[in-house]
Amino acid sequence: MSGLLVMVAAGCSNNATDATSSSNTAIVNSAQAKTSITTAEGNDAAVVKALQANLKTSGIEEKILSAVPTDMDGIYWVTAEGLPAFFTDKSGKHIIQGQIIAVGQGAPVDISGELVANTARDALKKVDKKDMVIYPAAGKTKAVVYAFTDADCGYCRKLHEEMDDINARGIEVRYLAWPRSEETIPKMEAIWCSQDRNAAMDQAKMGANVQAPSCSNPVQAQMALGRALGVRGTPAIFTESGQQVGGYLPAAELAQAVGAN
Repeated sequence: MSGLLVMVAAGCSNNATDATSSSNTAIVNSAQAKTSITTAEGNDAAVVKALQANLKTSGIEEKILSAVPTDMDGIYWVTAEGLPAFFTDKSGKHIIQGQIIAVGQGAPVDISGELVANTARDALKKVDKKDMVIYPAAGKTKAVVYAFTDADCGYCRKLHEEMDDINARGIEVRYLAWPRSEETIPKMEAIWCSQDRNAAMDQAKMGANVQAPSCSNPVQAQMALGRALGVRGTPAIFTESGQQVGGYLPAAELAQAVGAN
């Protein structure tokens, strides 16, 4: 199932074009995204049960958490443990991924945009601050962003080089671990197990081989969270409202994207 719903990037795979492609579509005004129900209170237990049974029949054991009705008749927004959210039909026999765009009433509208953002917002809100590496804003905090990062990713390092500028613009950066390969997991765990995580992160971003005693750490949990939010490369930057604003963005462009001008 995770192989069907998650495509893990082998490299950073983020550039100036990729940075905006995940959150902007030329024909879609996502600001007008419409959904009828976007919270678990609208969960349809019958759809969850049907989908869970159909997945089990196909040899897929992931746990379905909720199936919420949308503006589309008979189409539901599904959340599951450790998987990106997706759509299904009332029978739970079909999995639909990607954007669904409504047309015919003015400008095209991406009805999935708000659902995706709300799912990310709620999941990120649950992450304890003590489990992140945080670079606070200098002066008044105008915006907070979550950045899934990897110590060896070139674009992650490029973003980190601009950290002082980013913080000076009133943006707090909350790092979450997203090692892009098995080889980088020990390095990320060493950062999170360091007595001074920020110093260890700074050193790692400069290419140093950070080492620290093993400890209980959130790296694996944050990798699972990234997979659930559809992270495919690093850096993957989310706002507090759950909008993914892209991969690497220069400090000035990041400030504009998150409204911290």
